[in-house]
Amino acid sequence: MTGDPGPRSRVPVLLVVIGLLLAVFAVVGYLGSRDDTAAPSAGTAAEPAARASALDTFIYGAQESLRRKSEDAPLWAQLGAAYVEQARITGDPSYYARSQGALERSLEITPEGNGEALIGLGQLANARHDFAAARAFGEQARTLRPYTAEVYGVLADAYTQLGDAEAATATVQSMLDLRPGLAAFTRASYDLELNGRRDDARMALERALAVASSLDDQAFCRYYLGELAWNGGAVDEASEQYEQGLQAAPQNVALLQGRAKVAYAQGRVDEAIAGFQAITTRSPLPQYLLEYGELLEAAGRPDEAASQYEVLAVQQQLYAAQGSTDDQVAALVAADHGDPGEALTLAQAEWDRRQSVFSADALSWALHVNGRDAEALTYAERAASLGWANPTYSFHRGMILAALGRRDDALAALNEALTLNPHFNPLQAPVARATIADLESNS
Repeated sequence: MTGDPGPRSRVPVLLVVIGLLLAVFAVVGYLGSRDDTAAPSAGTAAEPAARASALDTFIYGAQESLRRKSEDAPLWAQLGAAYVEQARITGDPSYYARSQGALERSLEITPEGNGEALIGLGQLANARHDFAAARAFGEQARTLRPYTAEVYGVLADAYTQLGDAEAATATVQSMLDLRPGLAAFTRASYDLELNGRRDDARMALERALAVASSLDDQAFCRYYLGELAWNGGAVDEASEQYEQGLQAAPQNVALLQGRAKVAYAQGRVDEAIAGFQAITTRSPLPQYLLEYGELLEAAGRPDEAASQYEVLAVQQQLYAAQGSTDDQVAALVAADHGDPGEALTLAQAEWDRRQSVFSADALSWALHVNGRDAEALTYAERAASLGWANPTYSFHRGMILAALGRRDDALAALNEALTLNPHFNPLQAPVARATIADLESNS
């Protein structure tokens, strides 16, 4: 229900780790048609239960193998990448340190020509929001493994988040050329969506779904098909995608989050709150904690909302302690629920690190809540420069324009936000409606 929270690598790292992809579709003209130590000790992981995920099973198996054969550099690299994915799923940033240790062990065993470890380090750097480091690792890995598609996945994610849109698209094309499978199609979908090509993005995800080789992969594709529908205001279609995904993976947290959003949009607020409570207990990702807090606040439960924002602050500190810095999300949280001055400091720091549409939006909003709307508009326009149909970004731009007295432009932007998705945020959507009514009454 919030805007884009940060980097979205539209493919689980596990798909890279255990090589599930098969090239089924040929992709032609994507660019031409354009108008993201010691072996593990006993007790590191419990033996997977019968219904354990493929990721849990892989990690357990790798750990067991490395206890017997601790000098297996490629397997250490694969385990390091799997830990990155485990952090993403569980919301537990301690897996970053485990990943770092495994990848460094791989490089210790094979210090030269170890492209797999460099790929893993790039994935870890992207997860930690150190996109410049991810780009550096990816470019080193490309020198060693120029025909390995996973290299281009690391680079596409880094270039996207660093704001190098042309390089990101070219890199996605390279990935499609090398291996036109799930990983490439999902990244192509994200790149197309960011460039305002929603229909093409959907087609790319449908191709990804067609080559999905496991129930988890199918669920992953269904979630992002649901997100495309949700961000376009098609609640029923989004619900259908989320529910089909849950048939494949009933405990998938992302899909359960989608179900909770739909419940909120359809007026079943208590059900939505219960859903987010269960989700944040299982996977306390910052995005989910923020959405839960905002939903509670919109439901008239401010004390409970404040508690969630406090948990979010602690979780952000835990991520920072594990080497992950996401000042973009922190800036937006501070702008909407905290200290405007802090929001601006954080947003400026993020912009200094990467000049992307994501950081441009965060800086525009931080400037707005500090009353610096003339400056804010420059960044709001930068955030819209790729053509991404993002209702939160349209709302931010509309509020900035309203503050500048540009009535007609403000109405256009705010109406765009609500047309894209009338339920885009439980706190901001009502503000958009009230501002539109106020602007129209003063015509």
